[in-house]
Amino acid sequence: MRKIAWVLLLAMVTASCAVGPDYRRPPITSPDQFRGQPAPEGEKPSGAPPSEVASLADFAWWEVLQDESLKALISEALRNGYDVRLAAWRVEEARANAGIARSDFFPAIQGQAGWSRVRDSEFVSPVTETRGLYEVHLGLSWEIDVWGRIRRLNEAALAQFLATEQARRGVMLSLVSDVATSYFNLRKLDSELEIAERTAAAFLETNDLFTRRYDAGMASALETASAAAPLATTQAVIPDLRRQINAQENQISLLLGRNPGDVPRGVALDDHALPPEIPAGLPSDLLKRRPDLQEAEQELIAANAEVGVAVADFFPTIRLTALFGGVAPEVTELFGSGKSWQVGAGLLTPLFQGGRLKNQHQAALARWEQAKVNYERSVTNAFAEVSTALVAYQRLAEVERKQAHAVSAYRQAVDLANSRYLSGLSDYLEVLQAQRQLFPAENSLEEIRFNRLAVLVELYRALGGGWKLDDAQWAKADS
Repeated sequence: MRKIAWVLLLAMVTASCAVGPDYRRPPITSPDQFRGQPAPEGEKPSGAPPSEVASLADFAWWEVLQDESLKALISEALRNGYDVRLAAWRVEEARANAGIARSDFFPAIQGQAGWSRVRDSEFVSPVTETRGLYEVHLGLSWEIDVWGRIRRLNEAALAQFLATEQARRGVMLSLVSDVATSYFNLRKLDSELEIAERTAAAFLETNDLFTRRYDAGMASALETASAAAPLATTQAVIPDLRRQINAQENQISLLLGRNPGDVPRGVALDDHALPPEIPAGLPSDLLKRRPDLQEAEQELIAANAEVGVAVADFFPTIRLTALFGGVAPEVTELFGSGKSWQVGAGLLTPLFQGGRLKNQHQAALARWEQAKVNYERSVTNAFAEVSTALVAYQRLAEVERKQAHAVSAYRQAVDLANSRYLSGLSDYLEVLQAQRQLFPAENSLEEIRFNRLAVLVELYRALGGGWKLDDAQWAKADS
């Protein structure tokens, strides 16, 4: 017992020692500001809350997306979406794996009980009578974590658990982005359908006019065909748009985790207020805001801990064992004259492994280097995503202004052509030509407005939006 006490004392003294490298975050060179970020002017973006914010990511998603129907869809997706549910179960699996690794800190105790009927050979024992034996044993086995192997295993398992937790938060942020972008695309298709139906009605009126004039001998076949062609072309667009609307509604239903069905609409695409500028914050803040970067770092921490496990495998393993029990022909004698006990300590050390331990260590180092490169690439990619979205948001605002001016000019041209026709100053082909130019211009404007909204959503995701929200707040669209 005194020897066992010395072994335990040695284990406690060396418990603070864990071989292998301790984790240090790789140096990251962060730019002072995002490329394409406008110079700060000290003004808050339009529609911002009263409190001053440093980044769009500080807003909750329902503060950025001002559409009650969209808020309801996102809340439903965050509660019932398949991706969120899968991510939640991956977290539970990682939590259980961390618990399995943590159990190695404690002694493993096992019990065994049995009964047998025995008759010894006369060559073994002079007594050849048949007898029954009862057997009960309680065994204990405990590895003393002298070199920190178990601690490194726990460090790796905990990092994997935290990585899956960050992956789950990343899934929630991506789901907000996907539902919002799909919804805005649906509203764009609604607008394009309304434009197509309105344009088709105008072309139908023109076609009816030329048909009547042709029947009366007042118009040529060329004029009639010129009116029929754009009508047929526009009418062909309408069923295809309805097909796309149906497919988009089905896609949104899938994101919501429900069967295909109608999707409620809210604010029209043109009525969404967009801030003139987006506060992006500091690039270095992405390391704490973006869940994918935190996930990549946790994967790096796990890989670092696995290097420590590989180093610890070079050293001896010390294990304590204990056995207490009894063997007797009667149950009452099991813990009397039939009892037995055994206590011991063993050391198992590698002497020759054919290079297995060395190669395991090299493989662990290679996995760490891979995780390091992946982390650095993820950070650089995050800077690029934010910069791309910032520039796109600014440029698309300019494109929208010019396209809106073009649509206004085309509408004015249609009005002037109608006035000239009614005054007898031109034929109706001039009106038809103006209408044919207006239709694609209006569609282009809707496409640009959708792109601006989609870029706003992408920028919110790229900045790690909603990073201050806890799990309970994510699925609640609080106003």
